[in-house]
Amino acid sequence: MTSSVMTPPGLDDLLQALLRPTVVIELAVAAVLLGLAYLLVHLFKGRSAITGSVWFGDHLVDGVLFPGLALVLAYTGQHVVRMFGLPGGVFRVLVPVLTSLALIRLAARVLKAAFPLSNWVQAAERTVSWLAWGAVVLWLTGLLPAVLTEMDGIRWKLGTSQVSLRTLVEGGLTAAVVMVLALWVSAAIERRLLTGQVDDLSMRKIAANLVRALLLFVGLLFALSAAGIDLTALGVLGGALGVGLGFGLQKLAANYVSGFVILAERSLRIGDVVKVDGFEGRVTDIATRYTVIRAMNGREAIVPNEMLLTQRVENYSLADPRVLVTTVVQVAYGTDLDVLIPALVEVMRNVPRVLSEPLPGVQLSSFAADGLELMLVFWINDPHNGTGGVRSDVNLALLRELTARGIEIPFPQRVIRNVAA
Repeated sequence: MTSSVMTPPGLDDLLQALLRPTVVIELAVAAVLLGLAYLLVHLFKGRSAITGSVWFGDHLVDGVLFPGLALVLAYTGQHVVRMFGLPGGVFRVLVPVLTSLALIRLAARVLKAAFPLSNWVQAAERTVSWLAWGAVVLWLTGLLPAVLTEMDGIRWKLGTSQVSLRTLVEGGLTAAVVMVLALWVSAAIERRLLTGQVDDLSMRKIAANLVRALLLFVGLLFALSAAGIDLTALGVLGGALGVGLGFGLQKLAANYVSGFVILAERSLRIGDVVKVDGFEGRVTDIATRYTVIRAMNGREAIVPNEMLLTQRVENYSLADPRVLVTTVVQVAYGTDLDVLIPALVEVMRNVPRVLSEPLPGVQLSSFAADGLELMLVFWINDPHNGTGGVRSDVNLALLRELTARGIEIPFPQRVIRNVAA
């Protein structure tokens, strides 16, 4: 009785090729080629100190270079073993597996390099993995031509043209590959710009953002063309997109435009100490949509770029990085200020981080109820390190000087009398 479940012809031929005694020779050749690919990647890695790159990855074999080089060697080995009369069953399995692995590694590494802080990168990597390994299974079993034929038979009318499911899937995969390559190139150029020799980090940042936007736009055009979409229809799409930006995406568009304006005008630069909406900190990154401000206590504020253009922003280091810091101390009435003030100025000058120019100063601010109130002012040029530490150092130095001179720091005193009833 014949079974109703038939083995696909491609899978049957593959199983017969793998069950021959010559499969041992093919396995040995494949192992040698994989070892050679690993050795070459290790030699290339030794010349480059890049870790976690798209080419080498974190563990040498999880980058793009190892599966890509192994795929080239395996494809060459497949033709060599067939020249000697071997069926090449091992390489019929190895070549599609390495192809799938190379595509998965390329997509994963490029997405991680382009969007290092995004949470959806792992989900995208799993999706690409399932699609790639599914295609390998269909290829090995010989079911892929039948599946493509069935997909080609599923058609529907879109406007004046007929569109099949196969066309959409192939166009979508081609568009995905084009966009991944565009992201790869933009990430490499952005990394090179941000690690350049130009001192102005803000200008490098705006150049990197412009390069990424341009490459993604060009990649999108190629992707749409590869997917079979008529680019002449983009005029209507652009009009609809403009209407959408004018209504629903107005804030988003304003933030993107504001980001480029901030970088171009250099009103805010990476490294500036600013105060926005009561939050004070150092600008650590200026993205196209938002700006990251990090406070001294470790908190970070993500501020939309539009707010930085429409609201008041205090920049402590826009034109001059020097910042004035003040502290107050009281001394007892009768203290010889003509002798004390020069001594306090000299004490402040000797404190680290306090600038000698402009010279620190001491001012008699008021005649308080308990003593003479002195305001001490001094300048620093590193406000990104905070003012609390240097103010504490100055106060400690002043306390030691007043103690050494025997000068009393007055404080309020209260007398409580117990009156008998």
